[in-house]
Amino acid sequence: MKFFSAAAVFLTAVCMNAQTIDLSGQWRFSLDEKDAGVSKEWFAGKLPGDDKIQLPGAIQSQGYGEDPGPDTDWVGDVRQDVWDAPKYKPYRTEENFKFPFFLQPDKYYKGASWQQKTVTIPQDWQGKHITLTLERPHWETTVWVDSKRAGSCDYLSIPHRYDLSELLTPGRHRLTIRVDNRMIVDVGHNSHSVTDHTQSNWNGIVGSIKLSAEEPVFIEDLQVYPDIDADKANVKIAVKNNAGISRETRLNVKAFYKDKLACSESKKLELTGKTASAEIILSGLEKRWDEFNPNLYRVEAELKAGKFISKADAHFGMREIETRGSKFYLNDRHIFFRGTLECCIFPKTGYPPTTTDEWERIIKICKAHGLNHIRFHSWCPPEAAFKAADKLGFYYQVECSSWANQSTKLGVGLPIDEWIYDEADAVLKEYGNHPSFILFAYGNEPGGPQRGGKYLKDWVNHYKQKDSRRLVTSAAGWPVIEQNQFHVTHHNVRIQGWGEELNSRINSKPPETQTDYSKPISKYSNTPIISHEIGQWCVYPNFDEIKKYDGYLKPKNFEVFRDLLKDKGMLEKAEDFLMASGKLQTLCYKEDIESALRTEGFGGFQLLDLHDFPGQGTALVGVLDPFWDSKPYVSPEEYRQFSGAIVPLARMAKRTFTTSGTFNAQIDVSHFGADNLNNVKLHWSLENENGKVFKKGVMWRYDMPAGGLYTFGDISFDLAGIPAPSKYTLKTEIEGTKAKNSWDIWVYPEEVKTENEEVLQANSLNPEVLEHLSEGGNVLLEIDPSLVKTDVELGFSSIFWNTAWTQGQAPHTLGILCDPQHPALKHFPTEYHSSWQWSLPIQNAAAMKLERLPEGVEPIVQIVPDWFAPEKLGIVFEAKVGSGKILAASVDMTTSIDKSPSIRQLKASLLSYMGSDKFSPEVSVSAEQIQKLFRDPGFMDKAGAEVVKTNSAHSGRSGSNVLDGKPSTIWHTSWGGGKIPHPHEIHLKIDYSAKIKGLTILPRQDGNTNGYIKKCSVYAKQSGSWGKPVWQGSFKRNMEKKLVSFDKPVKAKYFRIVSEEGFADDDYTSIAEIKLLPAE
Repeated sequence: MKFFSAAAVFLTAVCMNAQTIDLSGQWRFSLDEKDAGVSKEWFAGKLPGDDKIQLPGAIQSQGYGEDPGPDTDWVGDVRQDVWDAPKYKPYRTEENFKFPFFLQPDKYYKGASWQQKTVTIPQDWQGKHITLTLERPHWETTVWVDSKRAGSCDYLSIPHRYDLSELLTPGRHRLTIRVDNRMIVDVGHNSHSVTDHTQSNWNGIVGSIKLSAEEPVFIEDLQVYPDIDADKANVKIAVKNNAGISRETRLNVKAFYKDKLACSESKKLELTGKTASAEIILSGLEKRWDEFNPNLYRVEAELKAGKFISKADAHFGMREIETRGSKFYLNDRHIFFRGTLECCIFPKTGYPPTTTDEWERIIKICKAHGLNHIRFHSWCPPEAAFKAADKLGFYYQVECSSWANQSTKLGVGLPIDEWIYDEADAVLKEYGNHPSFILFAYGNEPGGPQRGGKYLKDWVNHYKQKDSRRLVTSAAGWPVIEQNQFHVTHHNVRIQGWGEELNSRINSKPPETQTDYSKPISKYSNTPIISHEIGQWCVYPNFDEIKKYDGYLKPKNFEVFRDLLKDKGMLEKAEDFLMASGKLQTLCYKEDIESALRTEGFGGFQLLDLHDFPGQGTALVGVLDPFWDSKPYVSPEEYRQFSGAIVPLARMAKRTFTTSGTFNAQIDVSHFGADNLNNVKLHWSLENENGKVFKKGVMWRYDMPAGGLYTFGDISFDLAGIPAPSKYTLKTEIEGTKAKNSWDIWVYPEEVKTENEEVLQANSLNPEVLEHLSEGGNVLLEIDPSLVKTDVELGFSSIFWNTAWTQGQAPHTLGILCDPQHPALKHFPTEYHSSWQWSLPIQNAAAMKLERLPEGVEPIVQIVPDWFAPEKLGIVFEAKVGSGKILAASVDMTTSIDKSPSIRQLKASLLSYMGSDKFSPEVSVSAEQIQKLFRDPGFMDKAGAEVVKTNSAHSGRSGSNVLDGKPSTIWHTSWGGGKIPHPHEIHLKIDYSAKIKGLTILPRQDGNTNGYIKKCSVYAKQSGSWGKPVWQGSFKRNMEKKLVSFDKPVKAKYFRIVSEEGFADDDYTSIAEIKLLPAE
C-alpha cells in the first residue's frame, strides 16, 4: 500500500511552464545501519558524519555498504543445498567470497540511507505549487523539510512526488530524504523489481531529482484516448485549484505532428472547487502509430484562469489494439508479437537507465534480431524506455513489479493485495499515454487460491474497464482465466517445458519441421495466446566477457566456472565449448520460433531470452550477453531470418533421408511485414555444402496481404542418384525483399555396410573380445547406453535454463564437439557442433566419463559439459588395448540401427575407419580401465524387466520410464482431460520367476511434489489372479527413495504396484524409478 501524508501528491502531466531547480549533484549522506535515524530525529539537523554522495546514483556503487560474504542476506531464493556442495567451499569465505548464482555487487547494503541538501527557494515561488520529484528511487522514500515530515511513498514503478507548497517558502531550507531498500511490501522476493538475481537490491535515487514550481491553478493530469475509426482523440484533463478561486476559465488544446499544428480546440471550464475536469475532442488525426510507422502526436493543453496560466503536454499515438478470435489486431491490422523478456539486467549500474539513448540502443538491437516486443518481467521500466519505444515503434508488456510466489501469494489478505491495485493505478496514470504500452499484466506466475486466479479475476475486470487503451491479462504463465483479453501460457506451446526434461519433443522424437500449436490453441479460439518464456536454451560461458564488467556488478560466477573448468584441465576448450554450444543453442531457438510462426492464428511468443539472464543460478540463455552485445556464433542477420517480420517456412516430416526416398516439403510464409505483397515470387533451391545446386524452383502467389500465414505450395522430388552421404541445405528467398530462410537435411545411401570382417563387434569386454585384442585385432565396442556408469543425463538439446536452479533437470549437456575432418567421421557428414542428424544418435546414447581413462585419451565425439560440473565426456573414443585396437561407442547402434538412417550411417562410418590404415590410436588403456566406464548389468537388466501396463500415463511420461535408470524421467498419470482418480497402477514383468524380497520406489527428483504416493499396495504372482497384496503401507512426503520390504520373499514373475492415495488433494501419481530386490 502507498503511504502518503496529506502533502504527498501524484501528478502526471508534464508542465511546460513550470520553473525548476535541479537537485542533482553532491548531497550530505549517512547510512542508518541500526535504523535509528527516525527515532533520533536526524531530519531535525545536519546528518551525522561528513559523508557525501552523488545523486542521482546508488549508494553501493559509491562505496557504501559491506563487502558481500557468506552471511549476506540476499533478496531472492538461494539454493542452499546447491551452494553447500564441496566444490564451492573455497568460495564460501570472507576473503574469497564468490557467489556462483548471480552477478555479485562490490558492496551490499539493505536498510535505510539518508540524503540531505540545503535548497534556496526563489522569492518568486511564493504562493506557487511546489513539487519534489524523485525519479526511480529504491525503494521507499520519506521526505522532511526542515523538521517537518512531508510524507512517504513506496511506488516501485513511477517517480515519487511530494507537494511541498506549504513547506518550502522563499529562502533556505533543509531537505532530507530517507531511502529504505528493505522489502517494504512483500511483492515476491524473486520479483525483478527488487531481487539481487538481476538488477540487484540497490539503494538510492537514480533518475531526475528536482523541485518545480507552477501556478496554484494547474493542469494535474492529461490523458489521451484515441478513436482511430473517427480520426479523433478524447483528451481528458484534470485541473487542481489550490488557489480556491471560483470563476470561468478556458482550456485551449492543440495537437502537433512533427511540430506542425494538426488541430486545435477550445473549451470553457467552470472552477468551483479544489478540482475540475474536462474532455476535449481533437479531430483530423489521420496518422497511425505502429512498429513500421511510429507516428507521434504531441498534445499541448493551456489553462487560462485569470492571472494564472498553466501549460502541459504529452505525446501519444493514434493506435487501437484489439482481439478478434485468437488474433491480435492493431489499427485493424493482424499483428504477431515476436518478443523477448527484459528482467532488469543492467550490469554496469545495477539499475535501469533513465535516459533514452540506452533504451533506443536496446530496441534497435531487438529489431535487428527481428523482434517487435519486450515483456518486462515483474517490473516496469522508467519513462525513458517508453519514449524510446514510442519513437522507434516497439510494443511493451508492462507489469506491476511483482512475482507473487515463493515468499508471498495473492488473494489471501496480505498487504500485496492492496499494493498491486495502487501500483497498477499509478502505472496507468503515469505511462498510459504511451502507444508502446500495449499489453498489461499484474506480474509473473502468481501463487494463491486458484494459482492467483481468485484474486486476478476481479483485477483483470477492473482494469479492462478502467483503461481501454491496452489489453489486460492476469499474469504471465498463469492463470488462464476467462476474464483475460489474452493469455500468456506455456502449456503445449513450446518445444521444451519445465519438467519435461528428456521427454520433450526436441529430446525424444525424430527431428521435423511440421509440428505447430494449432491443436493446443484451439480450445482458446476466442482468446489470443502468447507462448510464455519459450527457449531458455543455454550456451557455455564466454570467459572473454569477464573483462567487460567494469561497473557495479561483477561476474564472480564466471570466475567460479572458469576455475572449475581449469581444475579439470580443460580451460583451453572454453572457446570451443562456447562456439559448439552456441550453434546448438541457435538451432534450438530457430525451431522454437518457427513452431510458433507456422501456427495459424497464434498470437506470438516471448523469448527467455534474447540476452543472458545472469541470475537464478546463471542462466546463459541469450545469443547476446547481458550488455546486449552479440556472442561470436550468430549474427543479427542470421537470427532475423527465422524471427523477422517476413519468414519463409518449410514443413518437413523429417530431416534425414536415404537415396531411395522422396524429399517432400510444404513452403509457407509468415508475413507480418509492413506492406501487402503482390505477385510474390519465392525462389527455392537444394544445395550441397559447396553451394552446388541440385534442385531449384520458383513458386508464385498472386497476393500476400500483410498479417497472416500463407501456403505457397509443395516441393517433392526423388532422391535417387543424388550424391550421398551429404548434407544439403534447402534455401528459400522472396524476390524483392530481404526475407530468406534455410534448413539443413542429410541424405545417406540406402545400402551401407554395417559389418566389417576385420572388426569384431561386441557389447562387452567378454573373454572372446579380450582374446581378439590380445591377438592384435580390432574391436568395435558398442556399449548399451543404460550400462554406462554416469549421472550425466545426455540430451540432444542444450541445457534448459540451468541445472543449479532446476534441481538438475535433464539434459545436463550442451551438444557435441568434434573434428569434422576426423577420418572416423569421413562418411558421416557433420560440422564441429550438433546438428539435426545427431538427434537420434544422441537420444540413443549415454555420456561416458572419460576422466576415468589415462591422460591423453581424447574423445572423437566429445560432449560439451555443464559449466557447473565440467567433465571430459564423450560418446566415441579410441585406444590401444594390449596388441589390439578398440573403438568404443556409447550409442545404441544395435537395437536402434533401424530407427534412423543417421545411426546406421554413423556406424558404417566408424567401421569404415576401423578397417582403414588410418585407425591408429596413440594412447594405451587397459581392459580394466575401460570396464570402469560401465556398470555391471543388475538384476533388472538380467531379468529382462519391463513395464506391461499402467492404467494412466500422460504423453511423454510413460510407465517404461521407471525402468530406464534415469531419475530425471518419470511415469506420471494423465492430467488435463485424461485425468483419472486414484488408485493408479503400474505392472511389471520379468523373464522368469524369481524370489523377490521387496522393491524400491524412487519419487520424482525435480523438486515438484505432484504425484507423490501416500498409501501404496504391492501385489506379486507367478500366474493367474493377483490375490492379496504382499505389502501395504504409507510413505513420507519427500523425494527420498522408498524401501518396500516383504514379510518374507515371494517367488513371482509379475508385479503390480498400486498408488492408493496421494497427499492432500493431489490426484496424480508419479514415480522416477522402480527396482525389484532379489532374495538370492
